[in-house]
Amino acid sequence: MEGTPIQSLYGAGATGEVTLWPAYAEALDDVEGFERLWIVYWLDRAGPFRPRVVPYRDDQERGALATRTPCRPNPIGLSAVRLIERRGCTLHVSDLDILDGTPLLDIKPYVPVFDAFPDARAGWFDKTDSGRTLADHRFAPSDGADVHSSQEGNQKCTS
Repeated sequence: MEGTPIQSLYGAGATGEVTLWPAYAEALDDVEGFERLWIVYWLDRAGPFRPRVVPYRDDQERGALATRTPCRPNPIGLSAVRLIERRGCTLHVSDLDILDGTPLLDIKPYVPVFDAFPDARAGWFDKTDSGRTLADHRFAPSDGADVHSSQEGNQKCTS
């Protein structure tokens, strides 16, 4: 987890694969026309939920749901990755901030007219000047801490 880009924007150039079970290959039809995809995944290696955290790009404690912390009540991750190509049930992608072997929950097309709000307010983030782009140890599970477990047999993201 330490050293992983904290958002897909900071994973520019990092490549990997998103592999689905063969039964879902047909569901990927027409995905090739999209430059970016939303990858929804289970943060299976995040530490336990904490209601208040110090986010990577700030030095003040914030409410967890006002941050992008992986230590959430439902540890679900969301990344906008660049689609390089599709081969059967495997998507070759770049701009990754996802750990190898992360359980995949869903894939959705990124549609700029729906998904981009460049003039939206971003709360406390609008005031921060941190240049941090890589994760450190702050959200890793501590020794003996319960970690959210994933269901066996999930499809995976690899880098």
